Amino acid sequence: MNLPATKAIYKFEMARWGRTLLQSIVSPVIATSLYFVVFGAAIGSRITEIEGVSYGAFIVPGLIMLTLLTQSVANASFGIYFPRFTGTIYELLSAPISYFEIVVGYVGAAATKSVILGLIILATAFMFVPVEIAHPFWMVAFLVLTAVTFSLLGFIIGI
Repeated sequence: MNLPATKAIYKFEMARWGRTLLQSIVSPVIATSLYFVVFGAAIGSRITEIEGVSYGAFIVPGLIMLTLLTQSVANASFGIYFPRFTGTIYELLSAPISYFEIVVGYVGAAATKSVILGLIILATAFMFVPVEIAHPFWMVAFLVLTAVTFSLLGFIIGI
């Protein structure tokens, strides 16, 4: 396996994410915060706690996964589609790197971006509602597995 080439694709995609910080991180965090305000405060104040869990705390995992799913698909599909659109994909295809390594680079970067964003959303949720994480290991495992799965789907869509 050509690790330097895979690492180069991964680093390039992560750098692109850093260059578009406003639309990549700030926008999803603000959108999810609006969900917390609208659904958590407006609707949640009318719904009683069920078995000690408030409505605001109940919707946190769903909002994290909503952001994770959309960002995984969007990051992976845009990452491979844009070079096709601009015609720079031929540089990648003519390089001495296998298709598997290309997929690992793009999908790894998209999954990493999505998991980081999911954790930022979780940190944002703590500002709105008290959230208790019962199984942190399983939470991170499901975040990573979901991010990789939907990044692979996004990569297929982008092709």
